[in-house]
Amino acid sequence: MNERLADSHRVFDRVSQEYDAARPHYPEALYLALETLSGIRLAGATVIDVGAGTGISARGLLDRGARVVAVDRGERMLARLRVRTDCPALLADGNDLPLRAGAADLVTYAQSWHWLDPALSVAEAVRAIGDGGAVAGWWNTVDPGKADWLAANQVRLAESCPGYIGPVLPGWSMPPMAAAMSDSGLAVAETWVDWTRSVPLEDFLTDLRSHSYIASMEGGVATELLARERAELGRVFPDGRLTVPMRVYLAVGRKGRRGAM
Repeated sequence: MNERLADSHRVFDRVSQEYDAARPHYPEALYLALETLSGIRLAGATVIDVGAGTGISARGLLDRGARVVAVDRGERMLARLRVRTDCPALLADGNDLPLRAGAADLVTYAQSWHWLDPALSVAEAVRAIGDGGAVAGWWNTVDPGKADWLAANQVRLAESCPGYIGPVLPGWSMPPMAAAMSDSGLAVAETWVDWTRSVPLEDFLTDLRSHSYIASMEGGVATELLARERAELGRVFPDGRLTVPMRVYLAVGRKGRRGAM
C-alpha cells in the first residue's frame, strides 16, 4: 500500500468535526438501487460498513432496517460515529476485517474503497459475505456539467489544490471498484443516481475543508482558499444557500450461491 493510502485515516481524523458536520447524505434512490442491484433487502440484513467514518452511510442503512457493523481506521472518526449511531463500531483495517467468514449479507464502502488496497479489500469482503451476498461501493460527486458556477468552482480547486481529484480533470473517472469485483469472481452491476442538494454556503465550505485535497494543505493556505471561495460563491448565491447538482455512482458485485446453475 502506498504512503498516501496508509496515511488517509490521519488526514480525515484531523477534519473529523468538519466531515461529520457537513458531508452530504445519500439520497433514498441510492438505497433503492442498492437493494435492486444486490438482490438484498436492507431490512433485516447484516451489513459491514467499511470506512464508515462518522456514520453517514451507517445511519442511512440503519434507518432502513439493516443490522450494521461499522469499521474504520480513524479513531476520531469512529468516536463521532459512536456518539449518535446505534451500532457496533470496530477500529480496524478494511484490508483485514476482524470478522468471521460468511458473517454478513452485504459489505459496503461509502466514499471509502479507494483508500484501501484494491485486491485485498475485495477479497476480504468476499470472504465476509455468505453465498448470495453482495459487495457494494458508492461515491457522491458534484455534477459540474449541470451548473456553470459549479464547473468554475471545481476548476479553481483543481488549479489551487495539488491533490485535487475530481470531475473537471482530464480523464477523471470513478475508482475502478467494478473491475476489482469482477476480477474476484463477482457478478457486477453499476448505475448512477442523480439528485440535488440544497445547502447553506458555510456548510458547503465546511464540506470542502473535509476533502483530502484541502485537509492535507497547511491550515493558513486552506483558510485563504476557502475565503476566496466564500467571496466567489457569495456573488452567485447572495442569499447564502446553494443548489448543488449531485450524482452518486454505485457498483455492486453479487456472490453466487453454491450449486446454482
